[in-house]
Amino acid sequence: MTFAEKVNNFNKNLVLDTKLPDGVEVMNPFNNPITFQFASDFYQKYYNDNNKRKLILGINPGRLGAGLTGIPFTDPVKLEEICNIPNHLQKKIEPSAGFIYDMITAFGGPEKFYNQYFINSVSPLGFIKDGINYNYYDSKELELAVKPFVIDSLNKIISMGIDTEVCFCLGNGKNFKYLKKLNQQHGFFDKVVPLPHPRWIVQYRRKRYDEFIKMYVENLK
Repeated sequence: MTFAEKVNNFNKNLVLDTKLPDGVEVMNPFNNPITFQFASDFYQKYYNDNNKRKLILGINPGRLGAGLTGIPFTDPVKLEEICNIPNHLQKKIEPSAGFIYDMITAFGGPEKFYNQYFINSVSPLGFIKDGINYNYYDSKELELAVKPFVIDSLNKIISMGIDTEVCFCLGNGKNFKYLKKLNQQHGFFDKVVPLPHPRWIVQYRRKRYDEFIKMYVENLK
């Protein structure tokens, strides 16, 4: 199987079968066959090989990016304009996707970047509470409930052909703390390197945007 086939098989079979805290719902974009097809097209385009790649892990999918396209940090606009995959999805813009694709451009473009890196999330499925995004670590109860799913998903992702020398973690706060502890317990990677989360950069450090783009590229190269 190619890397693309492994990813699409992984996505197709994603299920979180555990009791969640009251008011928290799972967001699984791959239950929508249209979304699954767009994601499948993306992976066939950039991952139709057996190359080893390093892993970048976000927190969990959000409503405006992977929640719509099935592709982490890729909103419908970037999917069409940068990846050249036309889609009729509502053209929602995710600020984090804007940063990631500016970084990918600075890196050398999608072909070069995706040939070396695979982006996913600590929790490959997202969560919604009261109609808005909810992170796996926003409550201790949810964090504990999803831990077996997180561990199982990481093992499956690594088995696709991941270079485990280093994993880059998006978010140097709670996401990094959680992943670092999990890695100490299970030894997924030789080391975990944190990078500031794109959303934090866009929202709170906009004036240093170019500086953070450079930081990402230097770390990833």
